[in-house]
Amino acid sequence: MIFKQLFDKQTWTYTYLIADPISKEAAFIDPVNTHIDAYISLLAELNLKLKYSFETHVHADHITASGILRQRTGAQTCVHHQGGAQLADIQINDGDVFMLGTTEQIKAIYTPGHTPGCTSYLWRDRIFTGDSLFIGGCGRTDFQGGSASTLYDSITQRLFTLADDTLVYPGHDYQERRVSNIGQERLTNPRLAGKTREQFIEIMNNLNLPKPRLIDESVPANRYCGLDENERQDAVARRNADSEAPKILTAKDLVLEAQKTITEVNVEKSKQLIAEGNIVIVDTREESEHAAGFIPNSILIPRGVLEFRISSTPELADKSKAVLLYCRSGNRSALAAATMQQLGYTNVLSMVGGYEAWKTA
Repeated sequence: MIFKQLFDKQTWTYTYLIADPISKEAAFIDPVNTHIDAYISLLAELNLKLKYSFETHVHADHITASGILRQRTGAQTCVHHQGGAQLADIQINDGDVFMLGTTEQIKAIYTPGHTPGCTSYLWRDRIFTGDSLFIGGCGRTDFQGGSASTLYDSITQRLFTLADDTLVYPGHDYQERRVSNIGQERLTNPRLAGKTREQFIEIMNNLNLPKPRLIDESVPANRYCGLDENERQDAVARRNADSEAPKILTAKDLVLEAQKTITEVNVEKSKQLIAEGNIVIVDTREESEHAAGFIPNSILIPRGVLEFRISSTPELADKSKAVLLYCRSGNRSALAAATMQQLGYTNVLSMVGGYEAWKTA
């Protein structure tokens, strides 16, 4: 077998290379974009053909290299269908098995909780757990749609049912520990060993961790497999030109679809609602746009991280309270309004024309 464990010191991320020595077919798990040249060199050195690039989830701490690897090698990008990675070639389901050559099997095991799309990968006697299970810990559950109770079930009912000697290779370790095993984690992991679900939830709800340093950049990029805006457009065009591939909606298509389901109000009506009070104003633009000017008393939550910040925003705790969303021109706020409705908010409005119309008025 061919197996390499690689480490990114900037984000404490482990990347894994698995390959079949006979067919030379290979897969990466959680590649980091800043190491793309090293990955390409490693593949060439070992005479490997990259077949898959797997993600354990849509990351908040680094930008994936999967999209670039697809461009450079033709590898297929793979993310769980609940992950929200629109440009992934394969939307994984629980139990899916991926072959390298005729003998090496990589099995997807759905382990949500850190995020709704978290997936672990079982290969031979080792499990790659991403942010679901760490050595002596686990991933946080306070943003990105996380759920402590769901993570408890994923770990105790899925990962901890594996054989004790199954090797645990995590997505991160902040002390640079490299490997554990299921038996050790079941017996000694301080967040889980001997803990009831209620005790685990209490621990997770009181971690009080700072937000990941790169979340505002990483999450939006990782939804598109780490590609920048121009690369995304090219990828969408190529995918839609393939008659056999499922079509991907363009940004314009997505806005038009969102506008069919939401309530939009003009600037005049927006000002009236703000004057009447009892409404939360949310700016869905980026920080640089907000810094250049904003509607008074608005809360900045960029569209790219909206789903992940809602649960930690006190002003949005009441899902029945009126919320007015705006962006530069009204497109991002329309998408954000549709998302909030899907999350159970019942009185969401999007301002037509956005901040540009506001300034003009």
